[in-house]
Amino acid sequence: MRVFVTGATGALGRYLVPGLVAAGHEVNATTRTPGKVAQLRQAGAEPVVVDGLDREGVIAAVKSAAPEVIVHEMTALAGLRSLRKPDKTFAATNELRTRGTDNLLAAAGQAGTRRVIAQGYAGAGPDRRSGPLKTEEDPPDWRPIRSAVQGPAAIAYVEKTVPAEAPEGLVLRYGGFYGPGASDFLLEMLRKRQVPVIGGGTGVWSFIEITDAAAATIAAVEHGAPGLYNVVDDDPAPVAEWLPYLAKVAGAKPPLRVPAWLGRLLAGEFVVSQMTTSRGFSNEKARKELSWEPRYASWREGFRAWVSG
Repeated sequence: MRVFVTGATGALGRYLVPGLVAAGHEVNATTRTPGKVAQLRQAGAEPVVVDGLDREGVIAAVKSAAPEVIVHEMTALAGLRSLRKPDKTFAATNELRTRGTDNLLAAAGQAGTRRVIAQGYAGAGPDRRSGPLKTEEDPPDWRPIRSAVQGPAAIAYVEKTVPAEAPEGLVLRYGGFYGPGASDFLLEMLRKRQVPVIGGGTGVWSFIEITDAAAATIAAVEHGAPGLYNVVDDDPAPVAEWLPYLAKVAGAKPPLRVPAWLGRLLAGEFVVSQMTTSRGFSNEKARKELSWEPRYASWREGFRAWVSG
């Protein structure tokens, strides 16, 4: 099939594009940076230089490619270090999730593209209450935090708009990315003991290794009814369990442990909530309907492979 991938040089795109090419698809792949054209061409794709917020540019590029599938992976997360002010940190990404999504949907309509796959979120958040793993039927149910209003709204916009406006609209809610080229900063901070376990570390996180996320996305190009899919591994775990384990396999000292009040001063309310109230996600639907299963069923084996290179 002809597949149009946006955000193709990001953490996920660098694995997604060659994976699609290897699967026999004809890929047009976008970047905002002319200097990355050679990288895309080397991966087997036809490069397209376009800004996702340039509506006319996006429409023209999609119409020219005439894809059967659009995969929306546009984010602006390079250099991510602090989540003290999430709305400020994710401002550009939030705009890509709203205006950028609208631009791609408009382009899909004009190009006759039926299937649109967009990036969602199954990472840690400030959940209101504890409970079983979240399925695709569960509402986000995040506790409002003044520094994190725009992000949840942008995520909800993608989840509502893509399935509603595309004839075949799918949103892949990815868990926390890790692996080569994804979250390497976390290892650096752990080795400097800059990532403590806050407030008991009771928040439950769901992870997905970056190549597993790419494999799930390739599966969604070919399989699956419209709707939401949680793309996570089989082993949601509390921070108090996975963070010391990652430090151990990374050869770092055990993370410090700090009370929630101190965590708020050091990292802000959003991070404290991630570490204390987050719920994990179930991948049952993605496994069944996308004909996909993660190579790294648990972050335990995935972390070891990541750290060992």
